[in-house]
Amino acid sequence: MNKIESFNAYRTLMNEKMMAAPNNKIMKRIYSLDTLTYEAGELDTKTKEMLGLVASMVLKCDDCIYYHLQKCYELGVSTAQIMEIFGVANLVGGTIVIPHTRRALEFWEELSAQKS
Repeated sequence: MNKIESFNAYRTLMNEKMMAAPNNKIMKRIYSLDTLTYEAGELDTKTKEMLGLVASMVLKCDDCIYYHLQKCYELGVSTAQIMEIFGVANLVGGTIVIPHTRRALEFWEELSAQKS
């Protein structure tokens, strides 16, 4: 199983467990708010996903980075655009973001290789 498949399988499994948990109204509302946030509004969904990627990199959350990379890939963000996003994230977040950028680039390369 590659990194993408492993990430997606784990995320799906744990999300299903969280949503099935009793008395889970708060988490269900948070998930709903997250979904609504990335819908098109004054900003299109692609722009919002790129913003989400920068924020996730600055906050150093690999799971969030992988999620937003997949969404960016699905929405047609180019590798050149991804590299600019990485630049913004590293400028804002500082050099502590570099290890996350390495893993993000590796994940992006796996996503891009799916085309082949």
